[in-house]
Amino acid sequence: MDIANDPHSQHISRQFNQELESLKTQLLAMGGLVERQINEVIAALLEGDFEAAERVRDNDREVNNFQLDIDDECAHILARRQPTASDLRLVLAVTRATSDLERMGDEANKIARHALSLIEEGLTSRGFTEIRHISTRVRDMVRNALTAFARMDVPMAREVLGEDEIVDQDYQTAMRSLVTFMMEDPRSISSVLNVMWILRSLERIGDHADNLAESVVYLVEGDDIRHSGNASPSPGSTPTP
Repeated sequence: MDIANDPHSQHISRQFNQELESLKTQLLAMGGLVERQINEVIAALLEGDFEAAERVRDNDREVNNFQLDIDDECAHILARRQPTASDLRLVLAVTRATSDLERMGDEANKIARHALSLIEEGLTSRGFTEIRHISTRVRDMVRNALTAFARMDVPMAREVLGEDEIVDQDYQTAMRSLVTFMMEDPRSISSVLNVMWILRSLERIGDHADNLAESVVYLVEGDDIRHSGNASPSPGSTPTP
């Protein structure tokens, strides 16, 4: 979005405008940290890097601190400024987004724990094709949702919403395949369960990226599309049957 058309780029109070811009900057910094954790934990798992997985697990507090700081700033803005209209939507959207980013960080932490178990047991290839495939799509969702928030880009946000349905379908397909494999080879149960929990966390990260995209639509258009089924596809996209 052109900054000249951004309702948050100009404000009667320069200081208030700076506070709102600071909120967006902090949110995107938090998003960058979470995105990096997701990328690092997937790389650690696929490469069998025990120390890298441990670092992701131990960095969860930094994400939590980001959320506390941003939420505190949102509370102060609401109390001091009593924002209305688009300014109020921005503060509420940031509060929603920090919650989803914190939960993405929690899921990255869970992936790290299961990755450590898999590495300790001795990595096998079972389920790693599914992890690569779903993690690639989910990481794209996270990156695009954050980019949409930074640019106030509703079409990009709606593309993220469409991707979530594909991730859900891929996740269900992977679960069926892994359950069948465990039934055929009970010795694989421990390792495959860890893979399944990792895929579950990736699916949840996709859900939170979806929520973040919904916040962009709410922020720009004032339309709360949660639970409404109004996340229509962007022009030119193919509807899901």
